[in-house]
Amino acid sequence: MTQSTHHDIEFPAPDAVTLRGALYVPDRPGRHPAITMAHGYGAVKEMALLRLAATFAEAGFAVLVHDHRGFGASDGTPRQDIDPWKQIADWRRALTYLESRPEVDADRIGLWGSSYAGGHAIVLGATDRRLKAVVAQVPTISGFEQSRRRVAPDNIAALEAALDADERAQLTGEAPRTQALVSADPAVPASYRAQDAVDFYLQELPEGTRWDNTVTVRSTRNARMYEPGVFIERVSPTPLLMIVGEQDTVTLTDTGLAAYNRALEPKQLVMLPGGHFAPYTTEFARASAAATAFFRSHLAPGGE
Repeated sequence: MTQSTHHDIEFPAPDAVTLRGALYVPDRPGRHPAITMAHGYGAVKEMALLRLAATFAEAGFAVLVHDHRGFGASDGTPRQDIDPWKQIADWRRALTYLESRPEVDADRIGLWGSSYAGGHAIVLGATDRRLKAVVAQVPTISGFEQSRRRVAPDNIAALEAALDADERAQLTGEAPRTQALVSADPAVPASYRAQDAVDFYLQELPEGTRWDNTVTVRSTRNARMYEPGVFIERVSPTPLLMIVGEQDTVTLTDTGLAAYNRALEPKQLVMLPGGHFAPYTTEFARASAAATAFFRSHLAPGGE
């Protein structure tokens, strides 16, 4: 096990937005293989990612984990607003920042993303050859299909009306409207209602963590339009690891497996018991071990 030191860092992203996060560096000389990480829909790095970053650092990797714009320690307005393409552009800038660090071997950088950011991992893996290995954990494959299954047919008209009303209000100068990110109360508009989602997002966070149980309404429209699965064949020849939950009703087990089947070699699949949030909780050890072994294989020849 390698000892490491972590630093709070910041770097400029497109549109003059400052992103912030943490950089973990192994306590030994030389340039290290590295991993860049970011979280899923509406989450911040304190929600299991810092724990995973420390695990990767103990395995000998330099690790950068950042908060998306408008979330956590990062700047950006409006707050709690999710645009997948802006997050992807920001993450590409995070990769550029990471390769500039003197502690990092720029020829051995991998990327890890989960859930919504698992979809980003597929897009970035397909479009940025600086990456030498990509892990997509319980990734979003099809925003349309996820929405189709999670929104009851009787509720679609009301959802569309809310999206259109928000769009019209912004024309008049109103700020983007918001709703709850999670709520078990069916009377409260929310992105997620399942108990495992409520438990994950409402977990106790370290004092001083900036997070609100809100998300912009327009983020839902963006999510329903987001189809990262169309990039899956283009990740090759970059090695791809997909981690899929056997009972995932959020990003959907079957769409994950179908995307994996379309992916080209080199690729690897790990199936985990449980639902969407299990890799952060009950299956954390297995998920982290699989990703660590994968990164060791492709970023650290000779078992560094």
